[in-house]
Amino acid sequence: MRACQVGLLALLLSNSALAIDPIELSDPALQERYRDLTHELRCMQCQNQSIADSPVGLAGDLRREVRELLESGKTDAEIREHLRARYGDFILFRPVFNWRNAWLWAAPVILLLAGLVVAVRVLRQRARLAATDTTSPDDPAP
Repeated sequence: MRACQVGLLALLLSNSALAIDPIELSDPALQERYRDLTHELRCMQCQNQSIADSPVGLAGDLRREVRELLESGKTDAEIREHLRARYGDFILFRPVFNWRNAWLWAAPVILLLAGLVVAVRVLRQRARLAATDTTSPDDPAP
């Protein structure tokens, strides 16, 4: 019975491993570029996985497209730009800086500065209140 359970578990795990089609390129340098590109491009259907890790059909199509573009001699930047023009900035896990998304890059800095301003004002106000407080902690309350 135990061997049957282990066999069933192995069968279930092996099916998920076969879900992603392995693409092997003849040139090891192209294979390395292919692996890097497919890990930095987002699956448009899964939205939280790279196209290298996604078993969806669209991700398979994108992997084949990346392979064809690599074999045609395109650079990594040209491939990213081609896919970005076709699918938008969302396909990149590391989006490029432009004026449309500048607020995303600036928001953490602005919020940090605003928090510092508020903290300084609160501390100064408390210091002023402590300086004007004439009652000592030993005095009984009126």
